[in-house]
Amino acid sequence: MDITYRLEQKRRVLGDFPGPKSLELAARRAASVAKGVASSVPVYVADADGGVIHDVDGNSFIDLGSGIAVTTVGASDAAVVGAVKEQVEHFTHTCFMVSPYEGYVAVAEKLNQLTPGEHEKRTVLFNSGAEAVENAVKIARVATGRNAVVAFDHAYHGRTNLTMGLTAKAMPYKSGFGPFAGEIYRAPMSYPFREENPQITGKEAAERAILMIQKQIGAEQVAAIIIEPIQGEGGFIVPADGFLPRIAEFAKENGIVFIADEVQSGFCRTGEWFAVQHEGVVPDLITTAKGIAGGMPLSAVTGRAELLDAVHGGGLGGTYGGNPVACAAALAAIETMDTQNLRGRAREIEATVKRRIGALRDELGADSIIGELRGRGAMLAIEFVKKGSAATTKQPDADATKRIAEHCLKEGVIILTCGTYGNVIRLLPPLVISDELLADGLDVLEAAIRANS
Repeated sequence: MDITYRLEQKRRVLGDFPGPKSLELAARRAASVAKGVASSVPVYVADADGGVIHDVDGNSFIDLGSGIAVTTVGASDAAVVGAVKEQVEHFTHTCFMVSPYEGYVAVAEKLNQLTPGEHEKRTVLFNSGAEAVENAVKIARVATGRNAVVAFDHAYHGRTNLTMGLTAKAMPYKSGFGPFAGEIYRAPMSYPFREENPQITGKEAAERAILMIQKQIGAEQVAAIIIEPIQGEGGFIVPADGFLPRIAEFAKENGIVFIADEVQSGFCRTGEWFAVQHEGVVPDLITTAKGIAGGMPLSAVTGRAELLDAVHGGGLGGTYGGNPVACAAALAAIETMDTQNLRGRAREIEATVKRRIGALRDELGADSIIGELRGRGAMLAIEFVKKGSAATTKQPDADATKRIAEHCLKEGVIILTCGTYGNVIRLLPPLVISDELLADGLDVLEAAIRANS
């Protein structure tokens, strides 16, 4: 990579934290911000660049979370910053549905080009991943004339009413917020580490899901099947090889719209532009957000022209969807991903992390709390289990996972947890992180794992 960083790329912890300025902001927050908004880290950000986050008290943290896979190109990429500055000097908003502008069209053209498949495509832009998912379902229902939508165990698709229905995890996402949208059904996921039959193939796991769809819903009733190619909040679950292609094939055979939710896995995160490309799957619709615009709010639905064009005029849109500043940021971020070969960088990060954590697992032996190390590119996960259960009951250890995350934070490394059982650490470093900074972050993580093994 040929990256010039604005901030020094080093970890620095000055003392106990939260520091006084963060504590002052926390008090202001308690008096003004709804308690339902939670934060993983109790410090307040003053600056961020490359792979570091500086807080208001002068500490510098290694960022292994990227704002949940958003700051793929860093939190202040020079190209993104320049594009945003240039755009705001002209106009910040007109609403594309009122007075359109070139930036929206240019982003649509770029997404039509980058997403899998050589078919004719169309794109519509929104603000958030949940908004994109909800509109993908709307498109599928209009285009097919059907109502049923199939999602999977361990899925996460958002926090709106419809997307909460698609999401599998109750706390904190669904509890108390029902009733949810109807005609949503859940199929069994391929979760290799936790399969009752460890020998089951991806295709066999797909047939298990297909049988459920056929018997409990009826394929002719299904408008869409939606799946994260690598599940995010559910635990960075990578389905067994063959699972996704067979589900996509079944959808095609039965006139069902296959939706790939690439909100977290898209834009070079897994070592390809999109995670479905690892198995040659071409979705009918693909939803994107997070890493698309270098931190600016933007999302999209891209897919087959005949599907998106089936929606009547005025049926898609939103006041801020495809905001001109966010579009400028997206074009710049995508250019950085391309020129810096961040797909290749993601694969380098994968090799480094798997080598380091794999060696640690071997060192800790059969009783290791590391149940599984999995993922693709820079979308990696460590699933922790009770000591000695990895080869048998695989009992989740959420407490150890929490302690490891807290240990890392105290040493100046931000990591995120996830998983249906709360026992997974997910590693999502910015793809522009330096080798030295990544190594330092992994040193801290390894020490935390040893201390809790």
